[in-house]
Amino acid sequence: MKAVILDAYTTNPGDLSWDWMREFADDLTVYDHTAPQDVDARTKGCDIVITNKTRLMAPQLDALTNTRYIGLLSTGFDAVDVRYARGLGIPVTNIPAYSTGGVAQLTFALALEFTNRVALHNAAVKAGEWQKNGNFCFWKSDLRELGGKTFGVVGYGRIGHAVAKIADAFGMRVLCRTAHPEKYPDAPVTFVSLDELLLQSDFVSLHCPCTPETTGLVNRDFLAKMKPTAFLINTSRGAVVDENALREALDSGTIAGCGLDVLSTEPPKDDNPVAFHEKAIVTPHVAWAAFETRERLMGICRDNLRAFFAGKPINVVN
Repeated sequence: MKAVILDAYTTNPGDLSWDWMREFADDLTVYDHTAPQDVDARTKGCDIVITNKTRLMAPQLDALTNTRYIGLLSTGFDAVDVRYARGLGIPVTNIPAYSTGGVAQLTFALALEFTNRVALHNAAVKAGEWQKNGNFCFWKSDLRELGGKTFGVVGYGRIGHAVAKIADAFGMRVLCRTAHPEKYPDAPVTFVSLDELLLQSDFVSLHCPCTPETTGLVNRDFLAKMKPTAFLINTSRGAVVDENALREALDSGTIAGCGLDVLSTEPPKDDNPVAFHEKAIVTPHVAWAAFETRERLMGICRDNLRAFFAGKPINVVN
């Protein structure tokens, strides 16, 4: 068996091992990155093709004359034309539910940065400002508690559940917007309309998938309904937010700030409307990147392969 991993670097920059792949293929080649023009040459003759963001569309799939299996190192599967692969008889698997804890954790890392300003005050101490101030404590910005505030969760899937649970533990009132609240009769949240959530929430956190219906969900109208003291947090997908509308809202004071782990283009271009804004806290798509999270991802990838070769495939998206 021959296998290739086309873009291994972000999943495993060197702190984990791919040796377990040899359980399925004695001929294994691992590439950190693969340019589009190199895909055909690198996948030639491979029984197993593993990819994350390297795209496998119809032309690349047509060249996979030996391939029996395509494995994604991600939950999303837009990097592969899964319908076309199905027509070729090639199953495609993804990695579901591996990053729930990591994404929920980063959501509150962003929220806490707005209430406690840890990075700001650490920089002040390092710059000698504490000594110059002379008092046993000092602060450079307004500090707030999360307790008693209202946390709005847009989307109540696995990650939305986890985020709501943490918000509740902080003593926050949790509002949630989901298309099917009837599925959760015992949920410890209050289900409301999107408009009501925006009007009442001190934090609005996005945990919805990127679909034609949610693309550009956060637009001028959405932002205008938020409190001027509220913060937007996005750890879902960049395309859910109209970044030009968000820039206008930050500039005008329509909202107080935003915490973003995802952008419309990654990495951002120099003219990105929000990536470098002083009211935006931006992290480079790292909610999924904790060591334990990536270790779990690779474990699910291994389970997917084992199930496929046992004749009982799991997590097949096509």
